Amino acid sequence: MMPALEGKTMYPSRTLSKRAKVAVIATTAVAALALVPAGGAAAAPTQACETRTNNTYEKLLSCVTVDGVLEHERALQAIADANGDTRAAGTAGYTESVEYVVDTLEAAGWNVELDEFPFTFVPPPLLEQLTPVAAEYASGNFTGTGYGEVTGNVIPVDIVLDMPRDPVTSGCDASDFVGLDFSGPSDIALIQRGTCEFGVKAINAQTAGAEAVIIFNQGNTELRSGLITGTLFGMNQTPLSIPVVGASFADGAALAQEGSTAHIVVDQPESRPQVNVIAELPGVNDTNVVMAGAHLDSVLAGPGINDNGSGSSALLEIAQQISKLKPQNTVRFAWWGAEESGLLGSHAWVDEQVAEGTLDEVALYLNFDMVASPNYIFMVYDGDESGWDAPAGVPIPDGSIAIEDLFESYYTWAGVPYDDAQFSGRSDYQGFIQEGIPAGGLFTGAEVVKTAQQAEIWGGTAGQQYDPCYHLACDDIDNLALDALDVNSDAIAAAVMTYAYSTETVNGVPGKKVPGNFMFPAPAGPQGTVNLPGGGGLAPDHDHAHGDVD
Repeated sequence: MMPALEGKTMYPSRTLSKRAKVAVIATTAVAALALVPAGGAAAAPTQACETRTNNTYEKLLSCVTVDGVLEHERALQAIADANGDTRAAGTAGYTESVEYVVDTLEAAGWNVELDEFPFTFVPPPLLEQLTPVAAEYASGNFTGTGYGEVTGNVIPVDIVLDMPRDPVTSGCDASDFVGLDFSGPSDIALIQRGTCEFGVKAINAQTAGAEAVIIFNQGNTELRSGLITGTLFGMNQTPLSIPVVGASFADGAALAQEGSTAHIVVDQPESRPQVNVIAELPGVNDTNVVMAGAHLDSVLAGPGINDNGSGSSALLEIAQQISKLKPQNTVRFAWWGAEESGLLGSHAWVDEQVAEGTLDEVALYLNFDMVASPNYIFMVYDGDESGWDAPAGVPIPDGSIAIEDLFESYYTWAGVPYDDAQFSGRSDYQGFIQEGIPAGGLFTGAEVVKTAQQAEIWGGTAGQQYDPCYHLACDDIDNLALDALDVNSDAIAAAVMTYAYSTETVNGVPGKKVPGNFMFPAPAGPQGTVNLPGGGGLAPDHDHAHGDVD
């Protein structure tokens, strides 16, 4: 087992050569060989893995394979394929994902239960242009929208289609609607993003007599050109009585054509309770629980095979390979629901444990959300805040530094450079750290653009998002970096194995040494490429908390 790490031993940051960049996975494979006993094989046969107790790092890491993880990823893709290309909470795709996880865990011998929590499903809106062209456009609801179905004339309101498209004050003032005819029974205001809050624009349109509103993106930069949604609350605190939907700049420009008519449908939300999947492997100490979790749901727009099929599938593979383990501490895995709707499942579960007085049994929580981004960098949640200030609004709990150190030690042993990930509150660890539970985990990036410095270290494409398909339909089985998935699956397995035997470095509760005499090295230190203007790290809206202004 890894020795206690009281503080970081920092080594000089390392930059991979171009040859080394394309050989990260080969380096890890060589490192894995070092854990195999003399005369052993680099990877245990599948049958041996299924029948033996993988109670050492050597045994476990030889059995946790990227092929095993991909088996689960392909199953999740098949579920999405059969259910409208989504596995979002409240859909049949999520229900079938839950059934697959439960069946897999029960077959492996885990104790499984479903934890129900309230959930309001918001159906996706419909935005169709009828004339002068016929097209259906990607759209989204604004928080605070009204509901209903409207077919009518599209009326542009002070929009700016020619560059530089800045400034844009479309709909910000009641005077923008003067001279426009909203006297008909089904008029649709077409409003462009810019200058003032979405809610101000929408209320002005409603007051002017519009029966529906389309707010499309500003189009002055690439980042302000895609589909836009958000909240209508802010200066405005009154829910709209008319439907309000979003659109991209290009779709807004199409809708701005003379003679344009459109069809909009925004259905009422409905109650659809959802479930978390909670699985447990009992340990000798049932009051010192090691938790690891990943959210199982996707966004409505796509199948979510990286976000977050990657974390979910890695945990499933590890669950299968440790199913015969007799751990010192109880091991509990969670597949959370409705993370993409605001971390609802994990928060509901934490609140239940607080109410029952059992949360203090949780020694630590490990979170795995997007661990195979195609344009990845390897990141570890920044428990010591050396790379980021605390953005989650609460102190990072004691013990989180030890978790960070363990993952950094694994990466150092594997020969993989890494950096800090922001404790931003954007994933399911948030509820745990708010209650003082030490937490950590891995992340390979979402919508933030990779810098040239990061591309030099980790390879990939500078100027492109870590995950170009983040929250899009193309987040499918082809949207995975298999080398990152392989490295991180082993890193997760090593951490789970370590804490299954002892959490002493995190919470002071003594345990037992992991069988064998292996010790991970001290951390080499992060690369220091995040928390920089214009790139690196996390931005603050992974849980869909879209900005409410401009």
